[in-house]
Amino acid sequence: MIIRSHRARMATISMGYQPMILYWITKHILGVQLLTSPYQYIAADVNNSRNVSILDLIALRKLILSIDVAFANNTSWRFVDAKFQFPSLNPWAVDFPEIININDLQGQIQDADFVAIKIGDLDGNARTSSIAGAEVRNIDATFHFQVEDQALKAGNEYTIAFKARDIADIQGYQGTLTFDAKAVELVDILPGVAGEENFGLRFANEGVITTSWNGEATGNEVIFSLVFRAKADTQLSKTLGVSSRYTVAEAYNQSSELMNVAIQFNTGAVVSAGFELYQNTPNPFKASTVIGFNLPEAAEATITISDVTGKVIRTISNEYAKGRNQITLERSQLPTGVLTYTLKAGKYSATKKMVLIE
Repeated sequence: MIIRSHRARMATISMGYQPMILYWITKHILGVQLLTSPYQYIAADVNNSRNVSILDLIALRKLILSIDVAFANNTSWRFVDAKFQFPSLNPWAVDFPEIININDLQGQIQDADFVAIKIGDLDGNARTSSIAGAEVRNIDATFHFQVEDQALKAGNEYTIAFKARDIADIQGYQGTLTFDAKAVELVDILPGVAGEENFGLRFANEGVITTSWNGEATGNEVIFSLVFRAKADTQLSKTLGVSSRYTVAEAYNQSSELMNVAIQFNTGAVVSAGFELYQNTPNPFKASTVIGFNLPEAAEATITISDVTGKVIRTISNEYAKGRNQITLERSQLPTGVLTYTLKAGKYSATKKMVLIE
């Protein structure tokens, strides 16, 4: 008998990979701050090359930006026999066991235990799936992009510079930038502190740009510029936004404390990720699916799942943190077919459809 996982102790991560992870891998590559355990090395080896290099940074950033939806040469999880003792920090010095063989099985298995490593997770803060699981985000501060507001006239082209006075105070940021695709057309992204590799344009036709950056910069530089062509007369501050739809909007200061991300216009308007209910992924699904949502402030929220007749199948209520949250649904708790799910939190409400197939 071969066992691949049993009572695994999870070194896990939830939906959004953090810019801090890119920072740690960068520090290790530069020899400034080396990884401290074999499990961290395994987690950092994103491309499964048995080495930690700039290629792992590239692969992980592509996943963060939704350019890729899965690791090309690796699985999401690696499992190591919990009894195994690594002879050194280098986990590839020997072939570590990822399965347990049991011959002549008699009765229950009591000691088949694994350490599970989520690829890309270097701090061991990720969680396994749970029906009421939520990503905990304690946010006390906000990292702001500074943008000059202006009136846009149909047919004209505009270069919108994004600056950040506090860029030197953070280790990195990530998020989903949004624009009204009916009002403006994205023409180009001009690099500044952030380069071409820091953006994902997979969903640009939906008015979405994913972005992720980590490094060092001063507050006097242009971080990047977006070039738009106006399709209609509009105000820039009504066109641009921040979301956690694809890449979770967050930043980390030099003390590794979590921050929100927002755009601050010179007119005083501030836009940040507000109330959002995301499409479940995967959809349709067979085994399980994840419903993500964003709250503008910590609050009690309720998700109600109903069938096509309106009959309530399941209700999940909990206290959720400000920012990105998520729950995982298992097929054993739901009937097959078309279902709706409604999120209510205070004055906010939104509904979407999902499909559970055989």
